[in-house]
Order: sequence, then structure tokens, then C-alpha cells
Amino acid sequence: MTISIMITTRNRAEDLRRTCRVLRELQPAPFEILITADGCTDNTLEVVKAEVPEACLWINEVGGGSVAARNRMMREAAGDLVLSLDDDSYPEQKDCLARIIPLFSGNPKLAVAHFPQRTDEYPESLKQVDFGPVRLTRSFANSGAVLRRSIYLQLPGFEPCFFHAYEEPDYALQCVANGYEVCYNPSITIRHHYSGQARNEIRTHHRHSRNEFWSTILRCPFPYCLGMAAYRIFSQFRYACKRGPQWVFREPVWWSQSVRGMKYCLRERHPISWAQYKSWLRLPP
Repeated sequence: MTISIMITTRNRAEDLRRTCRVLRELQPAPFEILITADGCTDNTLEVVKAEVPEACLWINEVGGGSVAARNRMMREAAGDLVLSLDDDSYPEQKDCLARIIPLFSGNPKLAVAHFPQRTDEYPESLKQVDFGPVRLTRSFANSGAVLRRSIYLQLPGFEPCFFHAYEEPDYALQCVANGYEVCYNPSITIRHHYSGQARNEIRTHHRHSRNEFWSTILRCPFPYCLGMAAYRIFSQFRYACKRGPQWVFREPVWWSQSVRGMKYCLRERHPISWAQYKSWLRLPP
């Protein structure tokens, strides 16, 4: 089996440089490296050409979002498997690709394998040794996951209208509903520096909440989608209340965004059965 690596990046040239230098040291080397520069205005292109000149590079003059970029790279990749990374994340083991292949060759139902992350977002993880057992999950993080491309092409895949956030649980739902597995595996670890550059917590919360709501409309069967949608709104509002008055005051931003996308969601709606939806909900995150 062959493994491609894909990265979407936006104005984090130095983070990307560090990641590319790690990827150059992998043994065995990846089959290919795919990078999308999504609306970059810094020296990202120069970094790619200097560090990984052999990479397949897509340049979006206007940012189209990380979700659409990953969807395109998944469809254009030539590898059997695709290791998805952020521009500020990389595997810690140089032989990681050799460790990944047996996970998939021994389990044809495995659609996604994802790995524990040592991340600056959670400092305690930087020295963590025990990351727990292998287990099936209902989501994963694209900053450190491997996707089987043949399964991806059978399913709707990442929803480009999401722009950023929540494409992982939405895709995991698609996999579980079709009898495939999303599995957490600590056989390798990911170092995620979690750059604060170009991050906005409230904006990310709004996108996550909006996309979670849209996913419910797209996938959850009637009439259960009504209750699930209401619960999504309530749970996200409760989270905003915990973060403070500024978050509560701005919560209607994503409500209005959700309403504007309803026509698209209803047109593209392909619900699964309630039994399938429940089986996904019962899985751990």
C-alpha cells in the first residue's frame, strides 16, 4: 500500500517549514506530498519550493477553506492511504508510515486511523506516556489521521460548504453508517505545536456550531433531526454561557449563518437510518 501526505496551510510559513523538514526525514518516504496554500499572503510558496520542491502544490489565491482543500486533495491523491496533517503537526516516529500500513492491510473495514497528539493546547500531553488502548470512535482530528482513499471516494466525503471545522465527525458518521470503522490507535504519536497564528476562538466556535447543525440537517432522519438540531443549539449556547457574556452576545452570529445555509442542506440532504445515527452517537469521541 502507498501513502500520500496532505497539508492545507494559510499564512504559517515557519510552522510549515518545520513540518516539511520532519517529513523529509521519514523512512520510508511518502509516495507523495500534497499541499494547498489557501489564500496565503506570506512566503509559504517559497517555503514549499525550498523544503519540498517535489510536492504537488495547489494555490488558492482566495481562501476557500481547509475543508474544501482537503476534499480536493483526497480526490486527487494517488496513494492508497492519505495521512492528513496540519501545517503545525507531524508524526514523531520516523518509521510511522511502515507502522501505519499493517493497520489497514489487516482490516479492510478500517476507513480512518487516528493517533494521540502531544499538543501545546494541552501542555500535560507533552510528557504523557500512556495514551490508552485502541478503540473505535465517532470522530478524529485531521491534524493527525490516515484515511483510506477507496472508501472516501465511495462516500460524500468532507462537505466543502463547512469551510473549516466539523468535517471530521461528519465524515466519521458517514463511515459508521456504511459499516466502516474509525479507530484511535496509539501505535504512533503526533506532535502538534498548535500555532496560535490565524486562530480565533469565537470564530472557530461559530464555525463548529454551524457545521454541527448543518451536519444534523444533512444526515439525521426525520423527525429525529428536529430534536437533534434543537439539542445542538442548546448545547452550544450552554458552552457560550460558560465562556462569558461576550460569547453569549455573539452567539446569534452562527444562528444566522445556519439559516442562510438551510436551503443548501435541504437540497443536499441524504439522511441515514436512525439506528445508524444512534450507533454513531454511542461511540466515544
